[in-house]
Order: sequence, then structure tokens, then C-alpha cells
Amino acid sequence: MKKALILFIASLPLASFAQNEVDALRYSMLNYQGGTARFSGMGSSFGALGGDFSSIGVNPACLGIYRKPEFTFTPSLFTQSTGSTFNGSVNSDSKMNFNFSNVGIVFAHAEHGDEQEWKGVGFSFGYTGLSNFNNRINISGISDSSSLLDIYQSNAYSQNDPNTLDPFGAQLAWNTWLIDTLTAGNYYHVIPNYGQNVSKTVESRGTMGETFFAIAGNYANKLFIGGSFGLPHIRYVEESTYSESVQNDTVFNLESYTLKQNLTTTGAGFNVKLGVIFKPVDFIRIGGSFHSPSMLEMTDTYNSKMESHFTSNDYSSESPDGAFDYTITTPLRLTGSLGVIIKKFAAINVDYEYVDYSSSRLSAPFENFTDANAAIRAKYTSAGTLRVGAEFKLAPLSLRAGYAMSDSPYKPGVNDGKRNTLSFGFGIREKNTFIDFAYVMSETTEDYYMYDPKLIAPASLNSKATNYQLTAGFKF
Repeated sequence: MKKALILFIASLPLASFAQNEVDALRYSMLNYQGGTARFSGMGSSFGALGGDFSSIGVNPACLGIYRKPEFTFTPSLFTQSTGSTFNGSVNSDSKMNFNFSNVGIVFAHAEHGDEQEWKGVGFSFGYTGLSNFNNRINISGISDSSSLLDIYQSNAYSQNDPNTLDPFGAQLAWNTWLIDTLTAGNYYHVIPNYGQNVSKTVESRGTMGETFFAIAGNYANKLFIGGSFGLPHIRYVEESTYSESVQNDTVFNLESYTLKQNLTTTGAGFNVKLGVIFKPVDFIRIGGSFHSPSMLEMTDTYNSKMESHFTSNDYSSESPDGAFDYTITTPLRLTGSLGVIIKKFAAINVDYEYVDYSSSRLSAPFENFTDANAAIRAKYTSAGTLRVGAEFKLAPLSLRAGYAMSDSPYKPGVNDGKRNTLSFGFGIREKNTFIDFAYVMSETTEDYYMYDPKLIAPASLNSKATNYQLTAGFKF
């Protein structure tokens, strides 16, 4: 089945860093590589149980379960490794980084009198991680049907003045003698015969996290209602290097050329979350939450550099620095949850989250994103994530396990993109202090195109992300 999309903007080097459907998906998908170790160890499935700082980000009503104030913080070690296969050539690479998954505080007040209908109220603020962008991809092999220069040649066609060419693409190729003119507006490139070696490395770093304030109440120990105001913030940095090399070129004497691209994206926005938990009986909890779309004000800064190496000469050309401001509106999220508490021995929770990725949008005051938004509707679809978690208490030790399965955000025939996540953890909890550890492993497979999918075969990528988290906290 032919697939026609990938998750990385570096796969579209000829778009001159134009904002597109790839950006919308990157910042709409949450991999929950953050939060407390207890939350992560249970597969990020906590929407009906409550009483954990990170669960407030899924369902603000979880804050209403608290009876005592609490402070918590979680350092983590994140590693992502990616294997690639392109035209029979296999490569792999990986990247590691240290970060903080969460830090926050809860203030809770409980009423103990039987005459009180409202049994408690809680306030919370802090930070929690949503996505980790750290990765390194290495792809190489033989391209026997096309060249990146085919697209630069096509983009330059009919442009009589080379100074009007795209300064981030075709003009760089012109300045480095990779494309030239036969007659005015009629261009050719210097790959006379296909079969050249191609390679691409993509290194990305950064995170998406959220600072939030939440409030929740406890009515008659039966109904818990909460809401939060979130401030998501993003930093994404990507550096890519694409190259082609030829052997024994006796026509143009080309040896190789390289295109280097740098992109930095920063952004911030806001959202609102509402949630409820109902206890029909003491051992069952039913939860539901609504996450509004996030309005993200984004800024891209970028540049490109091209170098060519001929037998007798080397050439280099660099683009100006570019910048662009725009807005991404992410999809709303709906989550339903069911929690079961088995006396004081065990707790089990199931979350189902629904997101329609085709509803995300790009906009800017003086930019028409008609094509990009049409591509979002054409390529993306609604998807669900099922998360299941369990905790077994052997005081003071607790053992935890979880599993999450995320549907592909793509329509059938576009790409794979399914994600499976497995987690384990344990914790030691005393009266007023606790320490928890979690191991989280997720895996996803997708196709990656180094340039136009109509011209080049895809590379198959298999990514495995592991996260080691250690949470320390105390109640006061």
C-alpha cells in the first residue's frame, strides 16, 4: 500500500519551511512522556482514580480526591532510538536527554462534619510534560529513479531571472552550479544518470509541556467536579542534512552535494479543561473530561545552506534567515474513564481518549492556508487511545503496570503511525513522604519520504522510546 505522509517537516525540504499539515499534527499529538512516575507506571491511565498530580492534566476533577496538600517533582531520562530501511539499506541511531517531567503543588482542604455537603476543595498549579521531541534519524541507500535536484529544476522552470528563485531551495542549487540554464527559463541539473547514493540525517530536540492552574470540589464524597486553565509551551529544534554522491561522473564531474537545514519553532497558547468523577458506590468511580482546543501562537525561524563538490571546484551558498508567525488550533479531546478500587489492595483504571486530528487548523493574518488545511482534512482522521493501568498495594510497597494503544491519526492508505506503550513501576509510600519509579517503553512505525513522495520510495522507520522516571514528594 502506498503511503504518502510522515511526521517530520524535514521530509519536505522543498517547501522552503512553509507551515503545513505536518506542523499541525506534531503539536496536536500527545505522547504523555511526562508526569509523575506513579501516573506513568500505570500507563497514564488515571482519569477516574484521582489523587495523583499528573491525573489532574487528564481530568481536573481528580484534584477533588485529595485530602491533604502535596508537593511533587519528577526528573526523567528519555531515550529514543530509530531504525530505518531504505531500498534495502538498514541504519539506526538514537538520542538521550535528561529533563523534568513534572513539578507541582496541591493545596487541599477537607471538611469532616456530616452536615457539610461540600466535603472539600482543592487548588493546584505546576508543570507537566506532554511530548518529547528528542530523536536522531539516519537514512541512506541508492536512489535509482530520481534526485532532489529534479524538484529544484522543476521549481526553477520558466523563471528567466535566477534572482527570483526560491532563496531557500532552487536559488541555492543555482548558486552552487547544481542547476543551470540551457536557454532562458529552461533549466537542467547535474545528475545525468540516477543510481546515486543518498543519505539524510535528522536530529530534533525540544519538548512540549504545560503550566496549569486547577480547582476542584468534592460534593458529598460522591461527585467531584474540577476545571483548569492551561498554558502549553513549545520548543522544537530540527537540524537536517541531506546529501547525494556520485561515482565517476564524466559528464559534469560532480562528486557530491549537501543541503543543510535548520528550523527552530517556539510557541505558547492556552486551553481550558473540565472534568467530573462520580462514585455510584465506594469501589467504582466513573469519570469524564473535556479538553478545549489549544490556541498556539507559533514562531518559526529557519535557514538553509548548500554545498557542492566537483572534481575541480567547490561551491557554497547560504540562504537568509527566515521567520514567520502563525497560529495552530489543535483538536479538542474527550476522555471517558472507569476506575475500580478493590478494598485497600488494588486499583484498576481504564481511559479512552478521542481526538479528531482532521479538525486542527493553521491560520495567520496575511497568509492563506487553504491548501494546508485541505491537506489536514484529506490526510488525518479521528483516533482513539485506550489506556489501562493497575496498582497493587503491599504496604508500604506498591507495584504498577500499564498499557496504552493509540490508533493512527492518518486515514487508511496514508501512513501507519499507531503507537503501543508498555509501562511498569513501583513505589514506597510512608505517611507523609513517597518515592516512585517508572519505566515506560513505546513503539511506533511509519513511512518517511526524504522528498516528494511521487518521486522517491519511502524509508520505513521504527522508533522505540524509553523513559525512566523518579518521583519524590511529600504531604504537609
